[in-house]
Parts: sequence; C-alpha cells; structure tokens
Amino acid sequence: MGKLDAIRRGFCIYANTFFQGPTLAVREDEDVPCVFDTEAEAQREIADFMMTRLREFIDGQRDFHDAITVEEYVMPVTVLSDGSVVDEEGRRFGKEV
Repeated sequence: MGKLDAIRRGFCIYANTFFQGPTLAVREDEDVPCVFDTEAEAQREIADFMMTRLREFIDGQRDFHDAITVEEYVMPVTVLSDGSVVDEEGRRFGKEV
C-alpha cells in the first residue's frame, strides 16, 4: 500500500470507548467518517445531540444523568484521498465494513 495524500483538514466528533479508547462517534450514511469543516460546526452537532437527549429525558425516555452527560468531543483531523481521517495522535479511521 502506497502513501496516501492529505486532501484537507477538518474536525471529527470522538467518544472514548472502554475497549477501543478514542473512536469516531459520527459517521456518514456510507459508514465513512463524518468530517466537519469547522470546529464550531462539530460543536453544534454535539449540542444538537445533547438537546435531543434532554428532550428524551423530558419525555420520560431517558434518565437525567444520561441526558446531561456529554461524552463526545471534537478533534482536528487530516482527511486523506481515500476518505479516511488521521487525528493528531496518529489514529486512522476509514470506512467500516
């Protein structure tokens, strides 16, 4: 496998998992990493998730602690020509099969 070229910078939403550590929390329809152009766009997506969880709490579908806990965070990434991303720690995420 040859070297892949970086095509742009962006931001992805991550969450820490017990077994895998930091991993992508948001993917596109084809199961490729969802890359936001700005940090603020990614932060707005997290805020939207939180508002949904709060609405679910108000509607009795989720407990309070789960509704107010924000586990997602934003990391800058480099998007490669194959659509995969590499974060600042060198972790690479691509299409999941």
